[in-house]
Amino acid sequence: MTQSNPEAVQHPSGSMMKWLWLSLVIVGLDLFTKHLASTNLEYAMPVPVLPFFNFTLLHNTGAAFSFLANEAGWQRWFFITLASAVSAALVRWIYTLKQDVWMAVSLALILGGAIGNLYDRITLGYVVDFLHFYWASYHFPAFNIADSAISIGAVMMILDLFRKKEPEHDAP
Repeated sequence: MTQSNPEAVQHPSGSMMKWLWLSLVIVGLDLFTKHLASTNLEYAMPVPVLPFFNFTLLHNTGAAFSFLANEAGWQRWFFITLASAVSAALVRWIYTLKQDVWMAVSLALILGGAIGNLYDRITLGYVVDFLHFYWASYHFPAFNIADSAISIGAVMMILDLFRKKEPEHDAP
């Protein structure tokens, strides 16, 4: 009777590529909510929801916190190139993971958010933002589902630095 070697048959990523479904969910949810915001909200007119939260449709030609938003237009292509390269690197990273679900989920969240905003930049030339939190006179910059997924994934990566890791090799 011949024994098969499961490691030779299994995908080298330990099937962490299965977490790409989460990226697709984030992209779908992001694009759907941006469509709802764009078709139901008037630009820059807040719609109060809670005493600290509005729906406010805004268009961001820059990056996080409108970084580079006031430039002449070159930033669109810069951010498209950057997001494309980062997305490819994230897929490659997920592919190389071995049974690290936490990291796979964090990378899938970041990837989904990056692709959601990348789609906006390619098709519209700006990113649609509509979630607007504030407290008294302090207003947090408006953001979207993609930005939320990127932030959650980034926090998970930071927390990963503090998680107890299993040794990569067998102890003697």
